[in-house]
Amino acid sequence: MIYFVGAGAGDPELLTIKGKRLIDQADVIIYAGSLVNPAVLQNVKPDCQIYDSSGMTLEEVLAVMQESEKAGKTTVRVHTGDASIYGAIREQLDALDAMGISHEVVPGVSSFLAAAAAMQKEYTLPNVSQTVILTRMEGRTPVPERERVEELAKHRATMIFFLSVGQIDELVKKLCTSYPATTPVAVVYKASWPDQKIVQGTLANISEKVKAAGITKTALVTVGDFLGDSYALSKLYDKTFTHEFRKGISS
Repeated sequence: MIYFVGAGAGDPELLTIKGKRLIDQADVIIYAGSLVNPAVLQNVKPDCQIYDSSGMTLEEVLAVMQESEKAGKTTVRVHTGDASIYGAIREQLDALDAMGISHEVVPGVSSFLAAAAAMQKEYTLPNVSQTVILTRMEGRTPVPERERVEELAKHRATMIFFLSVGQIDELVKKLCTSYPATTPVAVVYKASWPDQKIVQGTLANISEKVKAAGITKTALVTVGDFLGDSYALSKLYDKTFTHEFRKGISS
């Protein structure tokens, strides 16, 4: 059995109980060493074989999995955050299916959730935004034409950009086609890690602030009025609002 485990955003205590158990009991671990906090592996078995996939090809990763499966060993493939977001997981699962090798995916805490926690913000504020767009700038990996930043920005929703802080100037330029220059922006570097850093500003000045902070990678760019202070209170806890579990009172 091959287990794909989302290792969380960085803090090893953000591992799920199931994910930690699998990692600690694994015979073979393949982890993304360029992104996963090594502390996640601090309690592995002494004889556990550990492979850093940051320098491996897909074929090499699959070869390790296949060999481990033949030997009757339990393999854990450790991805950063949650493997379903920019984790290149589908190609591995499909290849394992073709080999007839069983697998299971264990979800993790994504960095975009750890970023919100670090900022102590809510992405979906009433009367501000009820939509969260997770996306990235086009780089060496293209994006579909309909998902260009300029197109998505038209919604003026909460936007979170992965893998894009290194193109901050171009990103700001594209966002400003729909968002006012006064729109608040926060860049969260290595959310939940000991060296976490948060840089706040607006579309008008975030580029210079990010450059001054020396942030070029491993950061999320969050954009939208959810970062502001104006919003409506939730109906869920409004004393005048009736729902399935509570009858509201007249104001």
